[in-house]
Amino acid sequence: QVQLVESGGGSVQAGGSLRLSCAASGNTARTYCMGWFRQAPGKGREGVAGIGSDGSTTYADSVKGRFTISKDNAKNTLYLQMNSLKPEDTALYYCAARLCNGGGFSLHPWAHYWGQGTQVTVSS
Repeated sequence: QVQLVESGGGSVQAGGSLRLSCAASGNTARTYCMGWFRQAPGKGREGVAGIGSDGSTTYADSVKGRFTISKDNAKNTLYLQMNSLKPEDTALYYCAARLCNGGGFSLHPWAHYWGQGTQVTVSS
């Protein structure tokens, strides 16, 4: 079992920045690839960014150039730096972990473990 706890969400005006954190605990001895997903009201869950087993990063087109994903292995913590936020970035953001299967991180919304989510609200 792996537990994921997100933090760092909040309300910000358009153009602002937030940094999300996801602390992983439990059976982290196995190799998990981690990523961020989000779900806006009335919409399905979508992939935002992830780090693959080869260390490569993958981003949704909608956030490229604005969001940066990173991981501190010593702290078992995943981050998402979000800059130039837009109202359409408003959503519940989830951290996710899945067993790595080689290669890059797929942004398809599936995972072995999910966090509880942290709300990001961007006002215009």
